[in-house]
Amino acid sequence: MFKVLANDTRLRLLHAVVRAGEICVTDLADSLGMKPQAVSNQLQRLADLGILACRRDGKSIFYRLIDLCVMSLLDQALCLTEEASTTIRSAKTCEG
Repeated sequence: MFKVLANDTRLRLLHAVVRAGEICVTDLADSLGMKPQAVSNQLQRLADLGILACRRDGKSIFYRLIDLCVMSLLDQALCLTEEASTTIRSAKTCEG
């Protein structure tokens, strides 16, 4: 699981899916400045691992997060990132 989530592209995709709740491949590709085929390949890998689920509506495929543990990991990662940023800013302030 951590190996899959260690990929920057997949993390960006997951964050976008979580923010949207459910999103189609083309909208996700547009929002991240990626090609739809590249997005589709990564999303399919996440779906194969049981992290995302998809549904088809006409020609569009919509993805949503189904693994709530992944949402918790994303929340924790964001929290740790914010703490690290605060610590770095505080250290720079003390040095100055």
